Amino acid sequence: MRHAPDAAADVPAFELLPAAFALLSAQGQLLQANARFRTLSGTAAAWSWLNGGSAEALLAALCQQRDFTLELQAAGSETWLACQGRWDATLSAHACLWQPMGAPLAAQQAMADQLAQFRLLADNVPAQIALYEAQGLRCQFANRAYASAFGLDPQDIVGRTFQQVIGAEATAVIQPSVDRVLQQAQPVTYVRELLGRDSKRRWIEVSLLPHLVEGGKVAAVFVLINDITRHRQAEAAMRESELRLAKFMQATVEGIVFHHDGVITDVNPPLCELLGYTQQELVGRHALGFIAEDELSKVGRVMAEQREVRYETAVVRRDGTRIPVEFIVRTLERDGESQRMTIVRDIRDRVAAQARIHHLAQHDSLTQLLNRASFMERLEPALAHSRAAAQPLALLFIDLDNFKRVNDSLGHLEGDKVLTTVAERISDCVRSTDLVARFGGDEFVVLLRDVRGREDVMVVLHALLSVVEVPVRADGRQLSVTPSIGVAMFPEHGETAADLIQHADTAMYLAKAKGRANYQFFEPVLASRAYADLVLEAELAEALTHGQFRLYYQPQISAADGHLRGAEALLRWQHPTRGLLTPEAFIDVAERHRLMVPLGEWVMREAARQTRIWHKSGVAPVPIAVNLSAMQFRLSSFADTVADVLDAADVPGAWLELELTERMLMDDVEAAPATLASLRALGLSISVDDFGTGHTSLAHLTQLPLDKLKIDQGFVARLPDDAAAATITRAIVQMAAGLRLAVIAEGVRTPQQRDLLASWGCDAFQGELISPPLSAQDFEAWLKLRKPA
Repeated sequence: MRHAPDAAADVPAFELLPAAFALLSAQGQLLQANARFRTLSGTAAAWSWLNGGSAEALLAALCQQRDFTLELQAAGSETWLACQGRWDATLSAHACLWQPMGAPLAAQQAMADQLAQFRLLADNVPAQIALYEAQGLRCQFANRAYASAFGLDPQDIVGRTFQQVIGAEATAVIQPSVDRVLQQAQPVTYVRELLGRDSKRRWIEVSLLPHLVEGGKVAAVFVLINDITRHRQAEAAMRESELRLAKFMQATVEGIVFHHDGVITDVNPPLCELLGYTQQELVGRHALGFIAEDELSKVGRVMAEQREVRYETAVVRRDGTRIPVEFIVRTLERDGESQRMTIVRDIRDRVAAQARIHHLAQHDSLTQLLNRASFMERLEPALAHSRAAAQPLALLFIDLDNFKRVNDSLGHLEGDKVLTTVAERISDCVRSTDLVARFGGDEFVVLLRDVRGREDVMVVLHALLSVVEVPVRADGRQLSVTPSIGVAMFPEHGETAADLIQHADTAMYLAKAKGRANYQFFEPVLASRAYADLVLEAELAEALTHGQFRLYYQPQISAADGHLRGAEALLRWQHPTRGLLTPEAFIDVAERHRLMVPLGEWVMREAARQTRIWHKSGVAPVPIAVNLSAMQFRLSSFADTVADVLDAADVPGAWLELELTERMLMDDVEAAPATLASLRALGLSISVDDFGTGHTSLAHLTQLPLDKLKIDQGFVARLPDDAAAATITRAIVQMAAGLRLAVIAEGVRTPQQRDLLASWGCDAFQGELISPPLSAQDFEAWLKLRKPA
């Protein structure tokens, strides 16, 4: 090969730097150096030419494998040197510049800029890159893509000649282009056709760029290679595409229509079947002629703007039937002209499923009444309207007397029949403008709008007492259930939704205390309950201080193989006089008086401590799930608190799982995504507890960083006999699979429930069938005795 005659081109690029340069490995080995560095270090062995402290500092910095700047002193001298090291991951080495202290800052900056620019080129240009010196055409640098193309790595290719890298045959072909760069100091670009290792043809575009030094001399040549095979294949692909499209139109089950300037030019058989017309009847007509009238403006805008988009709309069949569809619109060349192609997808089944899931999200699955979240969502606007109109409202809190005995004696299925009948009777007693909701269990809430005073409310109360206690037929017998009803008037008994519900709830408990089938308006003298809450609050605070709380653990097993998959931490209170209490006995008071924050933090710390023990010992190396309260989740510092808990326990986030309810997610819809993202960044997994009982927006659900859905045990308990519960549960499992979320069923009590859930694709189970909640010691004993199913 010929090269430029200038002697400067014989010298590697780093020899031209106006400073000492050395390429050093992470272990301190000298890989390359220029003459200035060799003069600086002399013939001393290793780093003995630096004083002891400076040598140790340099070796320590090299081990870090990142950029550094050091001030080092030569051994036996007052000379200090500034050493600037830049880590190059591609070369697995530091590029180091050495300057006597006091060298011009501009010169240091210039050298640093040269190295930074060179790294930027290598790291960011989407091409194969190499640098060859002009004299001898030896490789000084290559990025990983260039080196691997010739079966080398970036270190091995350095020092090889151009011919050694690409071969004698290729060198002979491109030598004229290389000579032009060296002789004319101008860039050269050419295209080569190659036969790949897979025996397929490909084309590359090669750019040779001269690196000029002082005087316009070529010191080195940059090589940039881009694969342009796809451009050469585009024309052939276009022809093949049209052929495939023609076949696809006949084979697909989805409708396809082509139109030019709105006039239909072609359709396929599925579209004809969807609309009820023949191909001859459709071709030549305007595409908008089949769009539902209320959708014309939207579809017309898409056509006018020539947008390529996917969206939902509606078409009208020949018989007038409205069909919801999804349009997938593209512009393409067909028959020598630009046409619009629209795939028409029938989404009637999808729309029906979405409507059903949306209904489930807003309504109680058993009674079809509004659920708690949906009721609360409607209550706030109702209060605002009544406040503006100075019109009273009444909120009724209804609880069935001794309903638990119905469930215990006849079972949940018969109890559900009673609840359904009561729900229908309550709805029949109020106007269509009033609101009726089931808050859970045997609790119902009614909002009476536009009441003139207590007299109007009394009429409804007497009607409710009369109709609810009418015997209900269940299990072949007549059962009588009676309601206890608490009433709070707006604005007399509260200005906010929370106050009204709390006061109606308080009044309901007083009505229940009077005996069966009673009602009670809220009165301020009911503060006695507040006093009882105050006593319990003090006991709770003392329990936290004196360590009276315990965690029990309920196993979660895999549906696939029966192996332990996790455990849920469940809170218990070892009360000094009342014995072991479940949260039902104290959690409401804890939440009302903000004790849930320290209590919830204790639960997380204890769960973190226990999971560390089980992981380190190998007893149960699975995550422990912790239930969160709404009060905890709403704290702006909650993610920081979790991080502190993990650090204090010295456990990774993956060893804990946090469970939130649907209501918590929707009550804090704006802040929830950021909070969840912060928790996920710590490694924790997030699950939605009691799914199906709240009010979660499906669109919002898909945008949240979630990992798991837990099917509410209210659904599971009614399996396998309740068809409605089966339909809803199966829909939740399928929806979770579609969203790529794991799904676990809690409250599994029978083998039939387990087998049915497994057949639907449920990932894991939790419930009495597997094990009741256990102390840590009993949990370990359970593991030793149990063999996976």
